[in-house]
Amino acid sequence: MELRQLQYFVAVVEDANFTRAAARLHVAQPGVSAQIRQLERELGQPLLDRSGRSVTVTEVGEAVLTYARAALAAVEGIRQTVDEFTGLLRGHVAIGLVSGASIAHTFDVTSLLADFHDDHPQVEISLTEDTSERMLAALHRGELDIAVAGLPGHEPPPGLSLQVVVDEPLVAAVTPHDPLMTHTGRTSVPLAALRDRPLISLPRGTGLRGVLERACTEAGFRPRIAFEAAAPPVLAQLAARGLGVAVVPALPAGTASDFGLRTLEITDPRPRGRIALAWRTEGPAGPAARALLGRLRTAFPTPGSVAR
Repeated sequence: MELRQLQYFVAVVEDANFTRAAARLHVAQPGVSAQIRQLERELGQPLLDRSGRSVTVTEVGEAVLTYARAALAAVEGIRQTVDEFTGLLRGHVAIGLVSGASIAHTFDVTSLLADFHDDHPQVEISLTEDTSERMLAALHRGELDIAVAGLPGHEPPPGLSLQVVVDEPLVAAVTPHDPLMTHTGRTSVPLAALRDRPLISLPRGTGLRGVLERACTEAGFRPRIAFEAAAPPVLAQLAARGLGVAVVPALPAGTASDFGLRTLEITDPRPRGRIALAWRTEGPAGPAARALLGRLRTAFPTPGSVAR
C-alpha cells in the first residue's frame, strides 16, 4: 500500500470522477485508475462503484476513507513539524477581507501580504473579498483561516477570537442644506431623526449594516434604505447628490468636505462601526496560517480588543 494510492482514492471520492481527480492531482487519468485498482486488489475488496454516471464509494470504501484521510493528514503533519523546526513554511493560507473595507488609512494589507510572501515564497495565499456575514461563517466552516470583518454586535461570535482594529462612531453624512443642518453649530443627531429619511448604507451582511439595523430596532423603527453600495466613499458620493442620508463610519479629516458634506454623530443610541481581525478560537490549523496571523496581529493597530 502506497500513500499515493490513498491520495488518488480520496481525490476520486471527493470529485466523484476519475478525470477531474486526475486533473486536480496533475497526473494522467489511466495512472489514477491503475493505482486504485492495485489498492483494491491488495485489500481484496472494491472501494469504488464505477457502474453509474458518477463514481461512488462502496460500503467498504466508506470505512477505508476515514483511515486514508487520517494517514494523509498524519504525513502532512510530519512535514509541517519538520518545516517548523527548520524555519521553512509552506502550505496554503486563506484570508478574507470585508468588501469595501476603508482601512487603507490605518493598515496596508496588500503590502503586509506581499512582505510575508517574500519571506515565505512556498506559502500560497488566497485573498477573498466578501461580506462580513459570509466570511465569519466561512471561518466557522474552516474555509478561511483569517478574516478582516465588520462586527454586527458587541459580543464576538461564538467560537471566534477577535482583535478590533477599527472602532469609530457612525455618522450621518448630509449636504449643507439638508433639513438636519437647520440648527446652527449642530454636531450630532438622534437616531430617531432618521426614522422617515431615505438612508444610504452598506449592503446586508456587512457589519455596519447589522449595527445600523440593530440600533434602529432599539430606537423603535425600521430603517428606510434607499441606496446600497459596498464602499463608504460611494455612499458619500450618493449623499452629496442629495439622494439621502449616508450612514458611514466617521470619515477621515477632510474627506467630508471633499464631497461637500457635513457629518453629524448619531446618538441615542450611539452605534459604532467596528472592523476586527478574526480567527477560530482554537487557532489556524497550519503553521503558515499561524505565522501570518501573528504578523497581522502585530502590525494591526489596536484601538480595542475582544477575545474568547
